[in-house]
Amino acid sequence: MDFTVSEEMQAMKRTVREFVDGEVDAYARQIEEEDRVPEHLIRKAREMGLFGMSIPEEYGGLGLSMLERCLLLEELGRAPAGFVSVIGTNIGIGCTGIVELGTEDQKRKYLPPMARGEKIGAFALTEPEAGSDATNLKTTAVRQGDRWIINGVKHFITNGPIADVVTVIAVTDRQKGARGGFSAFLVEKGFPGFSVGTIEKKMGLRGSQTSELIFDNCEVPAANLLGEEGRGYANALRILGRGRVTLGARCVGACEKLLELCIKYAQQRVQFGQPIASFQAIQWMLADMAAETAAARALTRQVAWMVDQGFRCVKEAAMVKLFASEVLGRVADRAVQIYGGMGYMKDFPIERFYRDARITRIYEGTNEIQRLIVANELLKEYA
Repeated sequence: MDFTVSEEMQAMKRTVREFVDGEVDAYARQIEEEDRVPEHLIRKAREMGLFGMSIPEEYGGLGLSMLERCLLLEELGRAPAGFVSVIGTNIGIGCTGIVELGTEDQKRKYLPPMARGEKIGAFALTEPEAGSDATNLKTTAVRQGDRWIINGVKHFITNGPIADVVTVIAVTDRQKGARGGFSAFLVEKGFPGFSVGTIEKKMGLRGSQTSELIFDNCEVPAANLLGEEGRGYANALRILGRGRVTLGARCVGACEKLLELCIKYAQQRVQFGQPIASFQAIQWMLADMAAETAAARALTRQVAWMVDQGFRCVKEAAMVKLFASEVLGRVADRAVQIYGGMGYMKDFPIERFYRDARITRIYEGTNEIQRLIVANELLKEYA
């Protein structure tokens, strides 16, 4: 395996870190208080090409490999999670289906404005009765002439209120179910019968908007069927699988930031007449944080490299999401402990990281589901 990247990519990695640490961090409290990312930060991210990381150059994107994307997402993971989520969803599950499954017309129509950040993408699979049990979808799509009519409700959709184009998974043949009866559609904001429902109030991810999406006889042109009819469930798993690798990279970045903050704090915080960094209990926590972060980084980059080589990475992608998110949970917990009472206060970023870390074990497939995927793949390999 070779994780070497070009000088140009290394320079971009440094630029993204400078942007996150020098500009985005300065607005972290404002993002928390207003639950909104300032437009000038989004504009700067657009100018840097961050919304087009995963989109091929021929459609206006940067055309980065999975490894290159992960390197940049490690840097973005240092930022407030809500800010990263707006970009991460767009370049991940928001556009992956179009890149990999779209017709040439669909790609030409949607990818260039998404690469510029002018149009935001989202992915709608989850429903009130279909979370981890994604086979229990109730949203339906019925063909009527040159259009599909979609009815149903999706919820917990990241970027839902701001999305311009949503990849929607719906039932097209109830009898076949997930095995040939689900299909994917590209639904635009403004299509008749499509609206945003409840905008959720969340524990963390402030600045990232999550909502219901309502389809009431929503009219979708037949040309907006994404991929083959009946392949929606398999395509959804494919899209989510890619997103799990990039989510791992974001977790690694957050771990690195927390470790840096804790080292600096431990060197400055004095108790019993000496910096707490001199105490073995603190040193061991720092060592565990560093070791687990390094392991998560290595696994994430390994699987990113495997994706770029064309390997089937169902098991490995699930392992990345599972391991990196749980490492982040442990790192964030230790960070609060090192900061003590200060770590529980909103005046310090540790409290925000702690809240934001919790969702990573739930969204894009709960960690219980990731364990099932890994176990099922292992049992197949040794059958």
